[in-house]
Amino acid sequence: MTQVTRGRLLIACPDQKGIVAAVAKFLFDLDANIAASDQYSTNVEGGTLFMRIEFDMANLPDRENELCDKFALVAEQYQMKWQYAPASRRKRMAIFVSKETHCLQELLWEWQSGQLHTDVAMVISNHDDARSLVEPLGVPFHHVPVTKDDKAAAESAQLALLGQDIDVIVLARYMQILSPAFLEHYPYKMINIHHSFLPAFIGRNPYQRAYDRGVKLIGATAHYVTAELDEGPIIEQEVHRVNHHYDAHALRITGRQVERAALARAVKWHLDDKVIVHENKTIVFA
Repeated sequence: MTQVTRGRLLIACPDQKGIVAAVAKFLFDLDANIAASDQYSTNVEGGTLFMRIEFDMANLPDRENELCDKFALVAEQYQMKWQYAPASRRKRMAIFVSKETHCLQELLWEWQSGQLHTDVAMVISNHDDARSLVEPLGVPFHHVPVTKDDKAAAESAQLALLGQDIDVIVLARYMQILSPAFLEHYPYKMINIHHSFLPAFIGRNPYQRAYDRGVKLIGATAHYVTAELDEGPIIEQEVHRVNHHYDAHALRITGRQVERAALARAVKWHLDDKVIVHENKTIVFA
């Protein structure tokens, strides 16, 4: 169990002298103890500084408003974009899946084993195949069929199921393109696994195209979903070396292994507040 006294701050701001000291002094003045601190600057002369700090503070649940109100003054002084998150709060996650269930299975296994600090609120699928996998675990499963003529209606049904309390959506091989209107509800809160080492082989049938090209590395990319297809900020990538003995089917099997690994790590880092999005890139304090 994560301590209820543990908090996290994510910070991005123009780099200058004194920022780390100012944050440390702010926490010291609140009688908080820094447990972990990571920072990265794109350039110490005019670049952007990124920070992730974990701290312990007595009676934190009762003092969160005080902490945020006072830190807002520090943030204004240094032009910070910042986010506070209590480490003990479990984010509510929804998983979208189609027919292939290997990524879904990996996420459910890591959740069951306590490696994903989250509440799996539901699984939504445009096929009924995964129901027997999901429901025995006590996780609600919702079948929302999607056809080319009723995508808007399907998305409305999905949004109604999600409600207002979902913190992150994971597309675990959900083979439908979501509309920009849908994505607006979850900016940088939707993670997709692309079965290719982006930016190579964007779109459909990447393993066949990888085979046709004679690749020597097979890969997968976990990224945030944006309106531009497969162009969102990359969180994690995984590769596996292959050779001429691999046909398209063997590449696909190997690809499933790397997809599972890349997606699980990306989701875990997001849940643990280790990712900062900057422009179309990510800073990952892993």
